[in-house]
Amino acid sequence: MKTVFVLNGPNLNLLGLREPTIYGAHTLADVEQLCTQAAARNQLALRFHQSNHEGALIDWLHEAGQLQREGQLAGVVLNAAAYTHTSVALMDAIKGAALPVIELHISNVHAREAFRHHSYIAPVAKAVICGLGVQGYSIAIDAVAQVLLAPAA
Repeated sequence: MKTVFVLNGPNLNLLGLREPTIYGAHTLADVEQLCTQAAARNQLALRFHQSNHEGALIDWLHEAGQLQREGQLAGVVLNAAAYTHTSVALMDAIKGAALPVIELHISNVHAREAFRHHSYIAPVAKAVICGLGVQGYSIAIDAVAQVLLAPAA
């Protein structure tokens, strides 16, 4: 069984409390449950993590890269949160590990402040999902299974 990593960046531990008009009322535990169900539906093992620290996210990306080299990784769903707009280090980790990543955002970052319109992750991601609320996580895991793992036509 291949593994999908779902990695969440800073302040996502505050889901349900932080700006519910933007991020909704669901908690990170609710998101993890959605991801657990989506992974099971797609016959994938789930690794779900959140950190407010960039280095922890990089370490998990490196771990995913090791699984990729061993043929055990399905893909990575990355909600880098604010690090999306600032972190060359996360971009380099994705490139360095040659990871199949889907960038994810709960809100539509393009309808928000101008600084949120730029992503360091998007150029190295296979796809970007934004604005679908927490349901975007389930959709992203489905895409990992149905698109990233699909045999080339």
